[in-house]
Amino acid sequence: MSTDHGVGDGVGGARVTRVDEDVTAVPAVSAGVPGVPAASSTSTAARLQALFEGHRLTPTQRRIAHCMVRRAADAPFLSSVELAELAGVSQPSVTRFAVALGFDGYPALRKHLRDVAPAEPEADAGSYNEYQQAVQSEIDNLRHLAALLADPAPVVRAGRLLADSRPLPVLGLRAASAQARGFSYFARKVHPDVRLLDEGGTMLDDRVDAAKRAGATALLCFALPRHPREVVEGLEYAREAGLTVVTVADSAFAPVARHSDLLLPAAVGTGLAFDTACAPMLLGRVLLEAMCDALPDAQARLEEFDAKASERGLFVE
Repeated sequence: MSTDHGVGDGVGGARVTRVDEDVTAVPAVSAGVPGVPAASSTSTAARLQALFEGHRLTPTQRRIAHCMVRRAADAPFLSSVELAELAGVSQPSVTRFAVALGFDGYPALRKHLRDVAPAEPEADAGSYNEYQQAVQSEIDNLRHLAALLADPAPVVRAGRLLADSRPLPVLGLRAASAQARGFSYFARKVHPDVRLLDEGGTMLDDRVDAAKRAGATALLCFALPRHPREVVEGLEYAREAGLTVVTVADSAFAPVARHSDLLLPAAVGTGLAFDTACAPMLLGRVLLEAMCDALPDAQARLEEFDAKASERGLFVE
């Protein structure tokens, strides 16, 4: 029903990484798997290990297998995009991994895992109505985001890039306009010059040019499905103008990826008529925090704003 859904299980348009030709069998995994709960996920991990044993897999494929064992409870319910992001590989690598195990593709592998998984999780999920399922899906998206943020380096780097850009253009069109507007609203409290770009077409090119002439070095983009052609073209133009593009997108395989210098993925929910974007919104707030950490006068600016707000009676206490 949704017209704004994200990337599915296909491999079209995804970036391909080189696979090492040397192949070795999957090593045995000890009974204690880090990060896997000891209850039903342990039996799922054992089933996964039994499935992988006996197959000669490439190093990239072994990395996927190890990721699935570590995330045994979630493995039967991950999309190929989600699994690729968690394992740090390309989406086509996940498809080739499934074929190497003897399946027609990743959907067939996931169906097999669901068929052999313990019944309890599916019974619980079946007790939810469609609205609860949408909430549960967003909770899963937030869990995946938390796992990605275990390595804070990309966000820290992005925060520095945004803090150093004067002015800082923030782009968001159509479905992503709310994310860009929310980020800009708060960023203006600590950054001296934030410019919201919420118009496409030739106007967008003009405003990118104006920001570059004023001294901008980076551009932050929020890109959500369905991805407008104007966003892709705008990012291409911004990079040609010499701006470093930082993008928050629904997937590392989104169409904007090839036009981004630093892409931070946060999945959207697709269970309702219109996509939900809790994870991208939270990632935007995390970026704000990282930018504040990189701005030496951020705290002073916040305190100044609070003092003026109190004087003017801006807020009802």
